[in-house]
Amino acid sequence: MEVGTQAMDHLINILQTDRSDSEILGYALDTLYNVISNDEEEEQDENAQKQADDLGTQFTETFIQDPEHITLLLTLLEEFDFHVRWPGVKLLTALLKNQGVQVQGIILVSPMGVSRLMDLLADSREVIRNDGLLLLQQLTKGNAAIQKIVAFENAFERLLDIITEEGSSDGGIVVEDCLLLLLNLLKNNSSNQNFFKEGSYIQRMKPWFEVGDDNSGWSAQKVTNLHLMLQLVRVMVSPVNSPGATASCQKCMYQCGLLQQLCTILMATGVPADILTETINTVSEVIRGSQVNQDYFASVNAPSNPPRPAIVVLLMSMVNERQPFVLRCAVLYCFQCFLFKNQKGQGEIVATLLPSTIDANSISAGQLLCGGLFSADSLSNWCAAVALAHTLQDNLTQKEQLLRVQLATSLGKPPVSLLQQCTNILSQGDKIVRRGSKVQTRVGLLMLLCTWISNCPIAVTHFLHNQENVPFLTAQISENLGEDERLVQGLCALLLGICIYYNDNSLENYTKEKLKQLIEKRIGKENFVEKLGFITKHELYSRAALKPQPVFPSPEQMLFDHEFTRLVKELEGLSSLQTGPSGRFLFNQTEEMQILFLLHTGLITKAVHKSSEEEEKEEEVKKTLEQHDNIVTQYKELIREQDAQIQELKEKVSSMTTQTEQLQATVSQQQSQIQQHKDQYNILKLKLGKENQSQSSQGDTQVNGLQTEELSQLREELEELRRQQTLLQTQLSEKDALIDSLKSAAKAAEGPAGSDNTELLQELEALKNQVQTHLAEIGLLKAERQELLRRAEAGPSDTAPPSDGSSDAAKAELENRLAAQTAEMEQLKESRSGLEQQLAAATSTVAILQTEKAKLQTEVQESKKEQDDLLMLLADQDQKIHSLKQRLKDLGETVEDEDDLRDQTSDEDDEDED
Repeated sequence: MEVGTQAMDHLINILQTDRSDSEILGYALDTLYNVISNDEEEEQDENAQKQADDLGTQFTETFIQDPEHITLLLTLLEEFDFHVRWPGVKLLTALLKNQGVQVQGIILVSPMGVSRLMDLLADSREVIRNDGLLLLQQLTKGNAAIQKIVAFENAFERLLDIITEEGSSDGGIVVEDCLLLLLNLLKNNSSNQNFFKEGSYIQRMKPWFEVGDDNSGWSAQKVTNLHLMLQLVRVMVSPVNSPGATASCQKCMYQCGLLQQLCTILMATGVPADILTETINTVSEVIRGSQVNQDYFASVNAPSNPPRPAIVVLLMSMVNERQPFVLRCAVLYCFQCFLFKNQKGQGEIVATLLPSTIDANSISAGQLLCGGLFSADSLSNWCAAVALAHTLQDNLTQKEQLLRVQLATSLGKPPVSLLQQCTNILSQGDKIVRRGSKVQTRVGLLMLLCTWISNCPIAVTHFLHNQENVPFLTAQISENLGEDERLVQGLCALLLGICIYYNDNSLENYTKEKLKQLIEKRIGKENFVEKLGFITKHELYSRAALKPQPVFPSPEQMLFDHEFTRLVKELEGLSSLQTGPSGRFLFNQTEEMQILFLLHTGLITKAVHKSSEEEEKEEEVKKTLEQHDNIVTQYKELIREQDAQIQELKEKVSSMTTQTEQLQATVSQQQSQIQQHKDQYNILKLKLGKENQSQSSQGDTQVNGLQTEELSQLREELEELRRQQTLLQTQLSEKDALIDSLKSAAKAAEGPAGSDNTELLQELEALKNQVQTHLAEIGLLKAERQELLRRAEAGPSDTAPPSDGSSDAAKAELENRLAAQTAEMEQLKESRSGLEQQLAAATSTVAILQTEKAKLQTEVQESKKEQDDLLMLLADQDQKIHSLKQRLKDLGETVEDEDDLRDQTSDEDDEDED
C-alpha cells in the first residue's frame, strides 16, 4: 500500500525517461510487478489474500487509467535485454489477471500490440518463452478478436512445434501451458477451428496419442497433458459446433488415423481411469452423427480371447455397478453417439435380441442391455433403459422389430415380450415391483416406453392390449403421492397422452374417445394437466436439455436423458380440460392455465381436446393430403427421370463436342504438315533446277563424244518412261475407284454432307491438276527425246572418218535403234491420248458429283437429322479424310521420283545437244 501509493508515478516516470538504463528499468518493472501482483503466499490466510487481491486490482486500475502506460510497456517488451523483457512480461501478465477486459481492449487498439507479444514465443531464453505462454493465456481469455489475431500470427505452428520439442504427452509444464493456450484459441471460435483444420494441424495431433504397450506408472503431468489433448480433440468435434464444421473435422480425424489411435487407447490395458473416461467421451464425439466413423467403431474389437466388439466390452462396464460412476456415464454417452443418426447401428443392436440371431455361446449388446434393465442396481436399470430408447430413436422399423423380442422369465412359464416385461415391472406387485419401485428405475422404464410407442401405432396397440396397463396409469396419476413420486406421475400422464395421440382405434375398449372419457372421469381435467406439468418443472429436466452428454454430480440425480427432453418438447402441451354441452373439452378459465396453454400448446393436449367429429374431418384431410402427396411424388419421380435423361444427353453432347474439337484440331495439324511438305518440295525442286543448269553448262564440252554407253542410257530412259506410263495408268485406275467410292458415299449420306462433297471436289480438282502436270512432263520428255535423237544423228557424222566401212554399219545399227525408239514414242502418244480420255471421264464424274452436291445441300436446308446421325457422318468424314490424305502422300512420293528422273533426262539431253 505504502510503496504503491507514493512511488507509482515515479516508477512510471522512470519507464518513460530512463530508457537507456536497462538496469534501473528492470528494477522499476520488478517493483511495479510486486505492487500489482496478487500471487498467493503460503503463510497468508484467506482474508489477507482477499485484501491483497483488492489492493492489486486498485493499483492496476490506477496504472491503466492512461492507456499510454500499456503502450509504453509493449514498447519495452521489444528490448532484448533479459532484465527488462522478463519483468515486463510478468507485469503485463499481472495486469491482465486483475483487469483483463480493459487491458485486452487497450492492447487490441495498440499498433502491432499482439504481434509484439507473439514474438515472445520465438525468444531463445526458455524463461521468457514460458512466461510468454502464460501472458498469451491471459490475453486470449474470452476475446474472439484477439484469438483470431493470435491464430493468424502463426500461433498454431509455433505452439505445436514447442509441444513436439518438449516431448508431447511426456513433456512437462510447458506442454500443459501450450495446450491451455490452444484451448483458449479454439474453444467456441469457429473461425480459428476452421483455420486449424485447413492448416492440416489435426494431422499433427495423431502422434500425441501413440502410447506404448507398457502403460504402468503414468506421471501426474502426463495424465494432465493427455487429458488436455483429448479436450482439444473434443473442441474440434463438439456437438455445439456447426454440423458442417463438425462433420469435416470428423472426416479428417478418420482419414489421418486419429480415430484409430484413440480406439487403441480405449482398448489398451493399464490406462488410468480418468484418461480412459475422457478417451471414451472423445471417441463418442468423433463418431457422433458420422456414418463412416460409426461403422469403423462397430468393427473395433477388444484384444481378448476370443475377441469381442468394443461396444460389448463398454456395455459390460456400463451395467457393472462396481465401475466408477463417471466411467459408466461416459460409456452411455459413447453408446448414444454411436446410435445418433445411425439406423444401421440401431438395427444391428436390435437384431442381437431377435430370436433368429441370438447366439448362446457369446454375449451380445442386446443381452447386456436386457440384463442391465432387469438387474437389482437402479443405475444399471436407468442406463440400460436409456440405451434401449436410443436404439429406437426416430426409427419406426426398429420399434416394430423390438415388439418381437421374447424373454424367458422362469422355468415352466411361457416367455413374455420385452414390452410386457417392462410394464410388469411397473404394475405388478411381486418382487419385481419392490426392486423397480425406486424412482430412478421407474423413470428410466417410463422414458423407454414413451420413446417406444411414440409415433408407432402398432406399439400403442400392443401396450393397450394388456388390460392392466391403463388402470395402472390412471391409478398412478390420480393418487396423491409424495414429492419424489411427482415425476413418475408426470411421466405416466405423458405415456397415457401418447396412447391417445397415436391410437389407431383398433382396440374397441381403448379408442381415443373412450380414453378421453376415462381421463375426465377417473383423473380430472385439471389434475391431468397439473401432473403433466411436473416433467418440465423439474429442476433436472432443464439441466439435461442443455447438452447431449449425460453429466450428473451424483447417481441419484441421473433422471432425464437429453433426447427424451427433445421428445417431450414435441409432445408437451399444458392446458386444462373442461367438458361443454357438446361433449368437447374446453380450456380452463384460470389465468395461470391460460398462460401455460399459450406457452406449451402441443400434440398431447390437442389429442385430448379433439372430438369425434374433428377427428373424422382430420382423417378426411389426411387422406386428401396423402392423395396429393402421391401425385406430387409421381411427378417428382418423373422429373427426376427427366433430369437424369437430360443430364445424360448433356454429357453425350459434351463428349461429342470434345471429340469434334479434337478431330478439327487433328485435321488442321495435318493440313499444316501437308503444306510444310509442299513448301519443302518446292524448295528442293528449285535447288535441283539450279544444279541441272550447272550440269548442262558442263555437259556442253562433252557432246562430241556420244558413245555406246550413252545409247544404253537412252534405252534405260525409255524403260523408265514405260514404267512412268504404267504408274500413271495405275493412278488413273485408283482415281476411278476413288470416284466410285465418292459416288456411293454421296448416295449413302442423306444428312448434311455439303461440306464433305466440297472437300472431295477440291481433292479431285487437285488430282486433275496433278494429271495435267504429269502430261506436261511427258511432253517435255518427248521434246528432250527428239533433241537426243537429233544429237545422235549429228554426232557420228562429225566424229567418224568418211572412208571407214565399219562406220556405215554402226550408223545403220543406230538408225535401227532410233526407229525402234520412234515406234515406242508413238505408243507413248497413244497412251497419252488414252490418259486424256480418262481425264475427261473423271471431269464428267466431277460434274455429276457437283450436281449431287447441290441436291444434298438442298436436302440439308430442308431437314436436319438428330445427334446420332451427326456422329455417323463425323465417323464417315474421318475415314474419308484419312484415305484422301494417304493417297495424297502416295501421290507426293511418286511425283518426287518422277522429278528426279526428269532431271537425269535433261542432263543427258544437254550432253546430246553439245
